[in-house]
Amino acid sequence: MPDAPKAFRVGLVQMCSGRDVKKNIAAATALIREAAAGGAEYIQTPEMTNIMELDRERLLPALRAEGDDPGLTQLRFLARELGVWLHIGSLALLGEAGKPVNRSLLISPAGAIVARYDKIHMFDVDLGNGESYKESANYQAGREAVIATMPWGQLGMTICYDLRFPQLHRALAKGGAKFIAVPAAFTKPTGIAHWHTLLRARAIESQCFVFAAGQGGMHENGRETFGHSLVISPWGEVLAEAGVQPSVTFADVELQRLDDVRRQVPSLRHDRPFDVIYAGETPPNEVAS
Repeated sequence: MPDAPKAFRVGLVQMCSGRDVKKNIAAATALIREAAAGGAEYIQTPEMTNIMELDRERLLPALRAEGDDPGLTQLRFLARELGVWLHIGSLALLGEAGKPVNRSLLISPAGAIVARYDKIHMFDVDLGNGESYKESANYQAGREAVIATMPWGQLGMTICYDLRFPQLHRALAKGGAKFIAVPAAFTKPTGIAHWHTLLRARAIESQCFVFAAGQGGMHENGRETFGHSLVISPWGEVLAEAGVQPSVTFADVELQRLDDVRRQVPSLRHDRPFDVIYAGETPPNEVAS
């Protein structure tokens, strides 16, 4: 029986997706080929690989069900041709209930979809600078966390705004994940303020490698995203970082590093149950849901 692999190369595909699905899939295909040529065995694309659109009237006519989506079919053939683990950070698709979903898909080197994850946390925010987003108006939120099996260990799947919910990442780590994927389309203002800090925090808390392919640049719909795709170690170290333009970013992941970190600081084994009590007479106002 062959020894388990001790390292592998990650390739993060950074894009600037627009409104034309065919053009976006063609751009992704070219960058995926570049990643494979560079030796990447696990390749991740960003959130909304196939289309970046907020307007519902423009979005809905472009969407297809998973089984009928030609872009996904093309990407499955590409994974098989290149012999790589291809993680499509997310595609806008029609879900089983007929409502759009923001879905991440992990494709094996055989071209099979081995895991799918629908984004749980919807990006419904008002940034206060003229930018406002209500993702729940267009997409059905997912309800299940997903851990997928790869040759190097378990992969926890998340998407973009999920990054702000540490309990999800902790649950993935406690469930056996060694790697957490955070494909994203982070806005520029929130990216400048929080992208690096949140990704490093999630890596440190979960003691996992974090792979985060991003959208970057000014999009056709007027949205500007932050880029800066990152690979983070379980110790919180930045192993690789992109700029803003479409590109491929590589990092070599040494599995021994994860074992060393978890041995040095075994916090995943130190969780204890606890109760929350109020010291004052009246509980404070609850956080708005």
